[in-house]
Amino acid sequence: MRLRLTTLFLCLLMSAAYAASGPAPQQVDIPLPAGILHAQLYKPDGAGPFPTVIALHGCGGLGGHSDPVLPRYRDWAEDLLKAGNAVLLPDSYGSRELGPQCRVKETHVKARRERVTDVVAARAWLMKQPWVARGRVSLIGWANGASALLWAVRPQNAARDAAPDFRAAIAFYPDCRISAGLGWSTRVPTLVLIGGKDDVSSPPACRQMVDGALGRSALTRIVVYPGAYHDFDRANTPLHAAAGSSDAATPEHGHLGTDAEARTDSQKQVAEWLAR
Repeated sequence: MRLRLTTLFLCLLMSAAYAASGPAPQQVDIPLPAGILHAQLYKPDGAGPFPTVIALHGCGGLGGHSDPVLPRYRDWAEDLLKAGNAVLLPDSYGSRELGPQCRVKETHVKARRERVTDVVAARAWLMKQPWVARGRVSLIGWANGASALLWAVRPQNAARDAAPDFRAAIAFYPDCRISAGLGWSTRVPTLVLIGGKDDVSSPPACRQMVDGALGRSALTRIVVYPGAYHDFDRANTPLHAAAGSSDAATPEHGHLGTDAEARTDSQKQVAEWLAR
């Protein structure tokens, strides 16, 4: 009896650990014009077709030493998965054998160039998958990934094939300064989410960018959370100064930290924007 109870207890512990870890992603390889783009895929059970989100990591990269997807992106992927979406997370840095690029002065992977190439390749790959709802492929990105998203949705970067374009796009705290100065516009309904106290990115530049696009662009909206800082949607992250960190996966300046109210509202905003 004692052995049986011990075995049952161990089984319960293993089940709890498995449940806590969540579903495991599958690595897929996507052809690039030069090389291979590795990506992690979360897909609902069944044949589909499923609405699908391409999720673009920030300058710290997609994964860590022992985890192909960092918790901050895994949390979002699991939320999107629960809502019935497949989620594809391209690894723009790891695919090119690069580590975090936050504190690298001369980056070899540019948001407006290589990362847009990755978005184009990811979309082309998805359009060939039978489980994808081809008319419901959307984009979401954080920080550097959000900046890449802003480039990818510009009218100049529209794909020339006959497949449906992106359904929607959501950019978390992108660096809008260059886009604002270039007269940015989008061909895809685009939502920008940023903290009012974000001193890594620039809320005024994002507001200028969105306001400038009105009337000559697809639907564009910005939500500014007054008390929130950079990374406000990242769970369990106390507010801290980036400059005091030796972590190469964090920006050189500014402040980072969770804002519970903004995080909760952003989850609602994302669900509503994708359901349009």
